[in-house]
Amino acid sequence: VSEVNIEDVEKFLDGNPAFAQGYFNKKLTPGALSVMAGIPESKVDFGMLQELSQIEEGQILFDLIKEMQENVNMEKVVFKILKRIVALIQADRCSLFMYRERNGIAELATRLFNITTESELDDCVVHPDHEIVFPLDLGVVGNVAQTKKHINLKDTNEVRVRFHFSSFVDDLTEYKTRNILASPIMNGEDVVAVIMALNKTTGPHFTTEDEDLFLKYLRIASLNLKIYQLNYLYNCETRKGQVLLWSANKVFEELTDIERQFHKALYTVRAYLNCDRYSVGLLDMTKEKEFFDIWPVLMGDQPPYAGPVTPDGREVIFYKVIDYILHGKEDIKVIATPTLEHWVLCTGLPTYVAETGIIICSFAFTLCLPMMQSEPLDDSGWTIKNVLSMPIVNMMEEIVGVATFYNRKDGKPFDQQDEELMEAMTNFLGWSHLNTDTNDRMKMMENRKDIAQDMVLYHVKCRDDEIQKILKTRQYFDREPCDCEEDEFLQILKKELPGPKKFEIYEFGFSDFDCTELELVMCGIQMYYEVGVVKKFQVPQEVLVRFLFSISKGYRKITYHNWRHGFNVGQTMFTLLTTGNLKRYYTDLEVMAMITSAFLHDIDHRGTNNLYQVKSGNPLAKLHGSSVLERHHLEFSKFLLADESLNIYQNLNRRQNEHAIHLLDIAIIATDLQLYFKKRTMFQKIVDLSKTYEDEKKWVDWMSLETTRKEIVLAMMMTACDLSAITKPWEVQSKVALSEAAEFWEQGDLEREVLEKQPITMMDRNCAGQLPKLQCGFIDFVCTFIYKEFSRFHPAIQPMYDGLLNNRKEWKAKQEEYEAKQAILEAQSGQSGGYIALLLCTPTVFMCFMISLHYRVTLSLVVGCYVIVLLSTNCYRFVPCCLSTAR
Repeated sequence: VSEVNIEDVEKFLDGNPAFAQGYFNKKLTPGALSVMAGIPESKVDFGMLQELSQIEEGQILFDLIKEMQENVNMEKVVFKILKRIVALIQADRCSLFMYRERNGIAELATRLFNITTESELDDCVVHPDHEIVFPLDLGVVGNVAQTKKHINLKDTNEVRVRFHFSSFVDDLTEYKTRNILASPIMNGEDVVAVIMALNKTTGPHFTTEDEDLFLKYLRIASLNLKIYQLNYLYNCETRKGQVLLWSANKVFEELTDIERQFHKALYTVRAYLNCDRYSVGLLDMTKEKEFFDIWPVLMGDQPPYAGPVTPDGREVIFYKVIDYILHGKEDIKVIATPTLEHWVLCTGLPTYVAETGIIICSFAFTLCLPMMQSEPLDDSGWTIKNVLSMPIVNMMEEIVGVATFYNRKDGKPFDQQDEELMEAMTNFLGWSHLNTDTNDRMKMMENRKDIAQDMVLYHVKCRDDEIQKILKTRQYFDREPCDCEEDEFLQILKKELPGPKKFEIYEFGFSDFDCTELELVMCGIQMYYEVGVVKKFQVPQEVLVRFLFSISKGYRKITYHNWRHGFNVGQTMFTLLTTGNLKRYYTDLEVMAMITSAFLHDIDHRGTNNLYQVKSGNPLAKLHGSSVLERHHLEFSKFLLADESLNIYQNLNRRQNEHAIHLLDIAIIATDLQLYFKKRTMFQKIVDLSKTYEDEKKWVDWMSLETTRKEIVLAMMMTACDLSAITKPWEVQSKVALSEAAEFWEQGDLEREVLEKQPITMMDRNCAGQLPKLQCGFIDFVCTFIYKEFSRFHPAIQPMYDGLLNNRKEWKAKQEEYEAKQAILEAQSGQSGGYIALLLCTPTVFMCFMISLHYRVTLSLVVGCYVIVLLSTNCYRFVPCCLSTAR
């Protein structure tokens, strides 16, 4: 006799249920029930066995419901239910797969995996990074979700089920699936999840009783999952509101025109409008007709307009209609200049709303508009059943369009919630109209700016006839510059340029008094050849000439900050680099950029300072927050260099060009004296550091690689160049100081007359006598430090410091002379007639006294070779004196 195993016994009992029942009744004793129920054997009643089972199951269900009520964690509740199911149906393990859609594709993903009777929750919750995903066309789980029916798969090896079963999870987890019991969790018609049990442990497969017990407990799990799903859907609706806000954000990105803005907004929210179709009609915003359109009416050739008008008096003219079709196949139709016969307008509803400005929400047949017809409006057979039409109003309370929505998808009329939603959206669209208006104004301003720049460039740019004053191609070759070669330009310039010695451009004491403005332009061109950058960087010589000539024209014809000042700053920069030997720290490209920046540093100066721009509300002050004029000079410089015919950097590579522009930024902004005081200490540290090097070559090599320190030195060089008139010989400095003072006094006049404010002493004509004192203070407070440090940094710059000290002596003498005169004037202030005679013993002062009598003045002061004459009308004149007489 062969050996009988457990599987054979189980198979026999399953095949003979009558025998099994009899055997069970025979062997079931009170002692066995006593052990199972935990009660004394004397109290065992076989009839209570069924009641005991029902009580235990009820307690289990009550505990699960209580757990659901007390715990918001879906995974924890479902985990307990599945763990109970595993024990009741003797399954090896259970898993939960959640339904979701991603990128429009439905799929199932593991949320709780491999739950056994001994499992812990944390071990079974699947992290998103490790989840297993089933598409609906793969595996038993996918088939259950797709068919929405439960399945009891008794043997995975059967050929008829191989199409549904997939072994890729078994291969992944090294597990063998023999049989499966799976069921979908539904919320109405929607699949929420799929729960699957694997491998019956006490039998060959799951029985019908197991299936019933499985589905019974899944009802509890289904309730919990439905609650979870509803909460999830609520969150989704909240997110939809956020999506609308983000859609609004996207709309504000579209500022080109109102049509694109409306279309973008309406197309984005189409899924939330719950209607078959909607249309938007855009109204013409013209309020006043052109004169040539009015003439026919005034002449009687055309009747005046008698049609509907908007509340603000505009004719109701829809210049465009956008029709959004959502029923059937989605489509968008844009109708430019629609006729009144178009179905959107022939109903008369948009026109009525545009005329009255009221919201219409009703069934179509209840409207008192004869054009609302019941017959189909297109080939699809679509008809209007109910409508919601409302105006789109902008911030100025002008109706800019009409939005009309047709036929709620559920067949019901539009209700209050629909109206509130649509009204909120149309209000938003109306308010967003302000963005397109602003964009249109900005575009118009940009166009006007471009036109203004073109006009400025026309007047500033060197003309063909002007370039012949320097680059005389017609005289030498009888050709235009465009027909000449670079060698020919060089031949002309060698003959025409003054050379470095004629006007002493290498000297710190250079004076422009004997030069014409054209000669200054030629001297500037000469400097580029002197530093050797024209050939090295392939600067087109015609461009170089046009550039320098245009710079001279870019400076305004004002008292001090004119082209002569701009050239003097450029000449001082050139002298510092060459004679002062600062060139050794910089590359040739940097030298070219520094000289160019110096020439450009005050271009288009207005003759007034930064503070005046702010006080007077000048647009420059509104455009630039700080260093107002300096930033304007910088922008103007870049504007000139942007023109191909003026761009001396045009043959540089991208990196070289960026570096040159970077130095231009630093150099021009550094001329703001407010920044000068911030960089003084840094410059002094560099000078101190230079003195620690005994080997000069090592210092030069090290400094040449220190970009930041080189930029600091450049910034200080720009300040030294800008103030360099204070270091010139006295004969030059005295004249330049009067010119600068005259410009300050002109600003003071503007402050007094335009701003109605009392100017400070430096800009007050009535305080002209204090000019020597002011000059001394300026030298002590501002100038002494920079020239002293530069002379310490490079001894070759000592002449500038010496010139400064000499000029201070001269100004100090003038100050003492003025104070002595003031003392005499105060002593004689009691004389009648209101006029004061200056009783001085020098011939010069006597001459001033005679002039004062002639001009009926109250005060005269000799400064250098000029006499400042203060008239009784508070008006200053400059009277030149004979130098021999002044001495």
